Amino acid sequence: MDNASPTPKKPLVVAQAGIGYWGPNILRNLVANGRCRVKTAVDFSEERRHFVAKLYPAVATTADFAEVLADPEIDAVVLATPASTHCELALRCLAAGKHILVEKPFATSVEEVDRIAAAARQAGRVAMAAHTFIFNDAVRYLKQLIASGELGEVRYIYSQRLNLGRIRPDVDALWNFAPHDVSIIQYLLGDPEPVSVTRQGMAYVQPGIEDVVFLHVVYPGKVMAHVHVSWLDPHKVRQMTVVGTKKMAVYDDVAENKIEIYDKGIEPKAVLGQRMDFDQPPGPQQFTHRSGDILIPQISFREPIKVEIDHFFDCILEGTPCLTGTDHAREVVRILSAAKS
Repeated sequence: MDNASPTPKKPLVVAQAGIGYWGPNILRNLVANGRCRVKTAVDFSEERRHFVAKLYPAVATTADFAEVLADPEIDAVVLATPASTHCELALRCLAAGKHILVEKPFATSVEEVDRIAAAARQAGRVAMAAHTFIFNDAVRYLKQLIASGELGEVRYIYSQRLNLGRIRPDVDALWNFAPHDVSIIQYLLGDPEPVSVTRQGMAYVQPGIEDVVFLHVVYPGKVMAHVHVSWLDPHKVRQMTVVGTKKMAVYDDVAENKIEIYDKGIEPKAVLGQRMDFDQPPGPQQFTHRSGDILIPQISFREPIKVEIDHFFDCILEGTPCLTGTDHAREVVRILSAAKS
């Protein structure tokens, strides 16, 4: 019997394009991941290239994205560039045989998502959207709560993602913030197709770029979702509430206790009758208000970017079905694109 240990898999060779606002968090997790070797970081800014060279001397830096595409050793590319560049860069990566992990928003239109999906199928490569909150342990716990039936049937969901700054010149508050909330809601509900999508927003600081947006989505079965996003708010809020027929749950990403479950609800009061059912009384219908315990579950928390990157590598190396592949990305982009004032 051969007792020799299996030969360890060769680490993936990875490049990252874009080391701006969110890029350093991605790069830090890539460098720390033993399943890959970060070979190259791409950024037009000399200052950002110096930043990378100082922190990670083993990572080569360049301003020329074509160098990454031409490097046969590089297996995968993480795109953390402006949204308007995602489609073009993603298609170039796939044509060069590279797997891709693309920061949100994955693309700026459904047509762009479809082009990327077709190119990924043709190349036999993974195209994954970096919808990081799907890999948040608190969000996954909330998903389990809904799937188990503990909350009952979902009636509606509402979320707030607010802050004072950082104002973007390239996308509005909806496309900057709401991909997070829409991807979470789609994940929680099982990626349903909406019945209708509407939005109401206003541009105050920059003409044509809305600073505050209210997004309203109606799903089959009378399920509603409401998303409020703004970068002109005095408070930093990252909160989502799920109201079910049995219980309600609040997910607060900035709180110490990420999930709180409320045993609260309103139900019709049973009327004494022949069948002990909800017979209609002569007068107005009466209701019972239930206000029970508040449960704060203990959740073992991991950094979501780390979990996300490991999932990306699982998809490449193990063929694991991608949680945030082009199908999921398409629904998120479709909802954002369909939102009409």
